[in-house]
Amino acid sequence: MKDTEAIRAAIIALEKHALELWNDGDPDGFIALSSDDVVYMDPALEHKLTGKEALKAYYDPIRGKIKISEYRMIDPIVQLTADAAVLTYDYEVHRDGCIFRMNCTEVYRTNPSRQWEIIHTHWSFFQPAK
Repeated sequence: MKDTEAIRAAIIALEKHALELWNDGDPDGFIALSSDDVVYMDPALEHKLTGKEALKAYYDPIRGKIKISEYRMIDPIVQLTADAAVLTYDYEVHRDGCIFRMNCTEVYRTNPSRQWEIIHTHWSFFQPAK
């Protein structure tokens, strides 16, 4: 695989850009990155969502309602195969005097035009060590 460090950096940059939009109430960064057959898992949901249209329908009611001025993407790791990448990171938000943490896994693949797209998202609550 040519220039794996550049690919890893590109995947992290795509995710950071989508997070920046998200933190300003705009889910379109993640919608644009998601494949038509994306699977989305979130602890706020009873069941997984399947497909970009379901993801759009989930995001629409919260559009414009999120405002996060400080966040961190902690220890992002990108694992690569020939045409897929798995990004994992811890997400930390500082809002209204509170700190909120989640874990994220995104599976990206290259589409026929060789652009990276998300095919699977999994958010989970952060569980601190006891």
